[in-house]
Amino acid sequence: MKHKNAVPRVVIALGGNALGKDPKEQKEKVIEASKSLIELIKQGHEIIISHGNGPQVGMISLAFEEASKVNANIVGFDLPECTAMSQGYIGYHLQNALQAEIYAQQRPWFVASVVTQIEVDSEDPAFKNPTKPIGGFYSEEEATILMSENTGLVMKEDSGRGYRRMVASPKPMNILEKESIISMLDNRFIVITCGGGGIPVVRNVDGRYEGISAVIDKDYASGLLAESVNADYLIILTAVDRVAVNYGKADQRDLERMSVEEAKRYCDEGHFAAGSMLPKVQAAISFVESGEDRKAVIASLEKAPLAIKGESGTIIYK
Repeated sequence: MKHKNAVPRVVIALGGNALGKDPKEQKEKVIEASKSLIELIKQGHEIIISHGNGPQVGMISLAFEEASKVNANIVGFDLPECTAMSQGYIGYHLQNALQAEIYAQQRPWFVASVVTQIEVDSEDPAFKNPTKPIGGFYSEEEATILMSENTGLVMKEDSGRGYRRMVASPKPMNILEKESIISMLDNRFIVITCGGGGIPVVRNVDGRYEGISAVIDKDYASGLLAESVNADYLIILTAVDRVAVNYGKADQRDLERMSVEEAKRYCDEGHFAAGSMLPKVQAAISFVESGEDRKAVIASLEKAPLAIKGESGTIIYK
């Protein structure tokens, strides 16, 4: 059912790479990002923020992995816990920057992060073909030994740099904290949620949830979030101002608008790379098709306020 709030509700998906390579750079970047995000509220929108965590969760996982090799008192953490840690410290930086901007503008808003679990299907085909690399690099000999010692561990060669652990990327099904998120939205909160695609969990036979080593694509999770909170807009922020066909070629064409039908055709024609623009466009298509009067925008972070007014970015519509 459509929410009754007259204020347009907007889910904003921030890319993990847009947050920098380390905590210091991340702090600097989110200060700039907060200005664009607050501008959207000043325009009369209610915002929910999701974010990627690719560089950050890799850094956390690698730190524990390497530290445990030299100090037996330091234990390694599995991927669900590393994702939760990344949600915490990225959320902290975003909260801090947004609170400073809210205070500077003397606005009556609150901001909070939600450690978010997302249910996935334990029978998802992705678990039979892990494709997402995480953690450090190993030689072929080291990888072979590790796989022999750990049943279920999959390690593959990654771009000529060595062998890395591969994990599955299942599709998101359900956001466990969605009711809490909606309640906060209804009480003047800017909510930061679904960080890194969410912590993937599966339901046991007794009805309880437990974490599973996987990586949910943050664009698909953001699309599900937008559907779950009955958003009016899904804005996916990336490194380019607009989606393009024939990207990087002499006949590259930037798109101001594309219908769902056009977007599907461009996907089928192979215009969008599987590891970057394709999941963004597919998430946009799914969201737009999920309800009436829903629009998605793919744009750059710096031009987010212009994008929602149709002055930048690519609008995907039904």
